[in-house]
Parts: sequence; structure tokens; C-alpha cells
Amino acid sequence: MTAVAKHYECTVTVLAEFIADQSDVEHNRYAFSYQVKIINTGNVAAQLISRHWIIHEDNGLEQEVKGLGVVGAQPLLNPGQSFEYKSGTVLSTPTGKMYGSYQMVADDGTQFDAIIPAFVLIMPRVLH
Repeated sequence: MTAVAKHYECTVTVLAEFIADQSDVEHNRYAFSYQVKIINTGNVAAQLISRHWIIHEDNGLEQEVKGLGVVGAQPLLNPGQSFEYKSGTVLSTPTGKMYGSYQMVADDGTQFDAIIPAFVLIMPRVLH
């Protein structure tokens, strides 16, 4: 019998969009939504325990957000399974970026991070 090496990995993709009807440009309020998809690309079931986000505004302001789960959930993902959710943020600038990680725990107790790659938040027609 051949033992299969355990592989711990989740892939995260994000799609962001500007929300005009929740923004107030005259008062420097720029609302964005983002759709996140987390796929367990490893070969061991893993549960999302917590999140760590960095929200960077183009005026230099940076906000750090930490908390348990996402949208009130701590999904358990079997190999090949995915979980999707939608959330949002408000910036004081028309452009910015977000990135971070999810803290995961595999069925065997191994802890690992699922990296959230940086993505941009851009109000349409801002960049020339």
C-alpha cells in the first residue's frame, strides 16, 4: 500500500465591483462589493476558521480586519469543494486594494493559511 502525501492548499479568487448607488462621491464615500470563491485544492478536508484582511486606500490609509469566519460561517471544505460569499467595503478614495489570508485547519489538526491575492478596487472612469 502506497501512502499519499498530505497536501494542504486552498485557492482564493475575488471579483470586485464599484457600487454607484451606495457611494457618495461628493462626500468621499466609495462603496465596493467583492465576490470571493475559496476552493480546497488540497487532498485533505479543511475548515476556514478566521480571516485577516488589509484594506489599502490610495491616500495611504490602511485598515486591518481580523475576525472569525466569513459572513457568519466557518465552512468545512472537502477536497475539491468550494465556498462562495459576497461582502463589501467602503473607501474614502475612488481606488484602493485589498489582500489577506484565511486561517484554515485541516481534519488532522494542521493549520495553514489560504492566501487572498491582492485585488484592486476602482471606481469606473477614474483611471485614464
